[in-house]
Amino acid sequence: MSADSPITLLLVDDHFVVRSGLAVSLNLEDDLEVVAEAERGDEALEIYPKCSPRVVVMDLQLPGLNGIETTERLREIDPTARVLIFSTFARDDEIQAALDAGAAGYLQKSAERDELIAALRAVAAGERYLPAGLAEHLADLQLGPTITTREREILARVAQGRANKEIAADLGIAEDTVKRHISNVFQKLNVNDRAQATAEAIRRGIIRVEN
Repeated sequence: MSADSPITLLLVDDHFVVRSGLAVSLNLEDDLEVVAEAERGDEALEIYPKCSPRVVVMDLQLPGLNGIETTERLREIDPTARVLIFSTFARDDEIQAALDAGAAGYLQKSAERDELIAALRAVAAGERYLPAGLAEHLADLQLGPTITTREREILARVAQGRANKEIAADLGIAEDTVKRHISNVFQKLNVNDRAQATAEAIRRGIIRVEN
């Protein structure tokens, strides 16, 4: 790929208006080219190998696989995949989890257009991009060991009052595996029981409570 080749982009967002508006705006830049769009995480995983974009612009809130899970799987498909999380809002724990999943950067959708373009160019160049002060903020929080995607799935079901046997059947894993994951979660959250784990997970934004 020559130095003059445009930075190819895959946009992953479940809102058509957001995707189309973003595509029009970014395609105005000579060095940026939107080559594909996806509205779901599983669709992005299918499209990615076909277009091999330099950067994937990924929303966090997606139907089915969320942005963190999709990023993890993209990086399994291609360890060199470059993902910029571009989301309306994300809790600190979600941002950290996305970075731990392999995302190269994060930016809120409220950011100025110039900052988005700068972020895309930085990520395409192999750099990490975070808004000013965010890296220091995450470090200051001392969030501790990251909760994995599987642990999030189990925590969400624990919060619903589901028993280990039910969780195991739902996720297609052994009940002993569920117990092991819950034990790991207790250690990571520094809690002693399921109620405390649920409360702490909600406080940290690891799981959400549906209204």
